[in-house]
This record gives sequence, C-alpha cells and structure tokens, in this order.
Amino acid sequence: MAILDFIVGLGPSVMMPILLTIFGMILGASFGKSLRSGLTVGVGFIGLNLVIGLLGGNLGPAAQQMVANFGLSLTTIDVGWPAAAAIAFGSQVGAVIIPIGLVINVVMLLTNTTQTVNIDIWNYWHFAFTGALVQGITGSFALGAFASAMNMIIVMVIADRTAPGVEEFLGLPGVSLPHGFSGAYAPIALVMNAILKRIPGINKININPEKVQKKLGVFGEPLIVGTVIGMIIGAMAKYDIAKILQLGVTMGGVLILIPRMAAMLMEGLIPISDAAQIFIEKRFNNRGKMYIGLDSAVGIGHPTTLAVALLLTPITIFLAIALPGNTVLPFADLAVIPFMFVLVVPFTKGDFFRTFIIGLVIVIAGLYIATDLAPLHTEMALAANFDMGGATQISSICDGANPMAWGITKLMNMGMIGAGILGVFSIALAYWNRTKIIAEAKAE
Repeated sequence: MAILDFIVGLGPSVMMPILLTIFGMILGASFGKSLRSGLTVGVGFIGLNLVIGLLGGNLGPAAQQMVANFGLSLTTIDVGWPAAAAIAFGSQVGAVIIPIGLVINVVMLLTNTTQTVNIDIWNYWHFAFTGALVQGITGSFALGAFASAMNMIIVMVIADRTAPGVEEFLGLPGVSLPHGFSGAYAPIALVMNAILKRIPGINKININPEKVQKKLGVFGEPLIVGTVIGMIIGAMAKYDIAKILQLGVTMGGVLILIPRMAAMLMEGLIPISDAAQIFIEKRFNNRGKMYIGLDSAVGIGHPTTLAVALLLTPITIFLAIALPGNTVLPFADLAVIPFMFVLVVPFTKGDFFRTFIIGLVIVIAGLYIATDLAPLHTEMALAANFDMGGATQISSICDGANPMAWGITKLMNMGMIGAGILGVFSIALAYWNRTKIIAEAKAE
C-alpha cells in the first residue's frame, strides 16, 4: 500500500512511465525500449495536461464572468474534479480502492472476462467516489467497497466493448478507456444514438467535421472553429476586445494541440501494445486482442468532441439558470465537459448533430443528478476534512453528475436487496463479455 500510494502520489506523468516500463519488460520488451516508451507516454501526458490546464485556466474565468453577468444565486458550488478526487481518496473506501482495483483486473483477466489491462491507477478514484457515496448513504464501509468493485467491473466491460470504436474513430490502436466518468455515458450514447437513427428526418442529418471542413475550406478547420467559438464565449463574458481575441486564439490552439499531444502519447504506447499482443499470442490461445487501459484524456482530441464541448459550455450556464429545481452553479468543472463525450463520439461516428443532441441531454440530466447528490457530496467532503472555502453546499460535474455513480448509489440505498441486484447485473455483464471474447478469439 505504501509503495502504491507513493507511485500514485507522483502523478500520471511520472506514474505512467514507471508502470509502462515495468509492464513492457514483463511482456518481453527490452529495458531500453520499455523505458523510452514509458517516458514518451509521460511527456505526452505532460503536454496533454498543460493543454487541458490552458483550456481550464482560460475557459474557467470566462465562465465565471458569464455567471457574474447573469447575477446567478445558485446555492450549490461546483468545486471541480480535483476536489472530488481528493474527497474520494480521503474516504475509507479510497484507502483500499487501489488493491481492490488491481485484484479485480487480475481476476477478470484470468477468467477471460476482460481484454483490458487497466494501468490507469490514478483514475481508480472514480470507483472510490462511488463507494464513498454509498458508504455515506448507507453507513456501511462493506457496501461502499462492494459498490466500488461492481462499478469497476461494469466500466471494464464498457471499456472492452467500446475499444473497437476508440481504435477506429479516436485513432487509438490497442487502447481502451476504462474511465469511470467517460464510461458512464457510453450506455446513454448507445440508446440515444439508436433512437435518433430511427427518427425520420433527423436520421438524414449528418454533420461530419471532415465533410464540413472540406466544404468550408480553411473556415472549417479546428483552428478556425475553436477561435470563433472562443471569441463568442469571450463576448458573452463581456471581455474587452483584447481579451476576446486572446481567448479565441487560445481555444483555437487547444483544438490543435490536444490531438498532437495525444499523438505523442500514442507514439510511446505502440511498442508496448505490440509487445502485449505478441505476449498474449504466445501464451494464450483464447484471449483474442488485448487492450491497454488509459485515461480518457487521450481521446478528447476528436474535432467533434471538442467542438460540441466548447459549444455546450455557455449553454450549460444558461441551462443552470433556466432549469427549474437545479441548484448547481457550474464553474470549476466546465473544462471537463469534453470528457463526457469521449465515448459518445464512437457511437455517433463523429456526427456533430447527434453528438450535440446526446450531449444536451447528458448535461441536463447531469445538472439534476449533481443537485440531487449535493447534500451527500457535501457530507463526504466534511467527513474527509475537505476545506469547502465557505460554501454551504458543494458538488461537481465530475463525478457529482455521473449517472452511473448516482444509479449505483440509489440502488445500494436499498441495502442487501440492492447489493444483490447490482452484484448479479455486474457478474452477468462480465459473463456476457467473456462469451464475446471467446467467440472473437475463436473467429480469429
């Protein structure tokens, strides 16, 4: 535990190179090749985090200014995902989530119920957050730990099932995204996309960023689109002309830099992914393809993901004002809106219109979920001795608006009956995944 806590405390940019170097050597790659791959991934994460920080550092103040302009007096403050992660790891469930997660991943690999080697240990906090919510509402550590474990199993299956789309549409070969926040929206995308494709008229609408770019020429490029949307947000924040232009160029830069940083990260992962496939082919004949599980940050660079997220940023603030019963003031987590759509895009095949409609529903539902969980979220923060900065009630978009965490919490509030339902569902889902993995392996 002490060693794991130390490694996680180093942050993803240091943790990932260490884990990938060890993992690469286990798979048979040389130390030098493994080290280079690991460090390249670390550099990719540094670049990605810098650009995401640039996004949040510029978008956050603009959003705050928009909130001030509209004179909002919403009572629940969005304190952001870093606070949610601190609260999750500061809980009793958070103290044991890493060994629980590692054991679950190993057991699922041995039983052929997953194809993902989840090395994204930092993001185990999403599972801990769910467990902390459950412990808070039930008063039971055991039920909280159980909920965390089942949450991870469900997300691992989602990661496997969405991995082909991640490869094809997000350009991440050999990668899956077992991310507790992004993964929660995949089932919603699956259902809503199927419905939208069956509605006459709507099913004929197809706004593909690449086609739009070809028709509009230079004005359809992500750089120009991001700049224009950034300037609109700046104008709505009532910035002066200099700040409007600066925000526009910054947002345009973000749309260019994120995919390039993700490409560097993939450059480091490819040798490890190739070594993993060779390792599996040599030692197992019923495993099929294996994936490396990573943070969904590597997939937010798709043009549709970023364009929809930027467009929905001011809309989210308007919705917070207009929706009856909502108490959440979106602020700190506005920059994580792209993470909601990472696993939506593979279902919509990058179609802007369907992604936007699904995103609108996700945001509306998310505000109500965050409002509903706010008292429990605040209770968790107080239990973890989190400094709320004078706020009487807090929440967040990530993971306070997470539909999977909310659903599991409500189910587990039924006690042992809810635990039984959740356990049966999770195991059934894992078994279904096993049948597909074996069938695909035989077909290959």
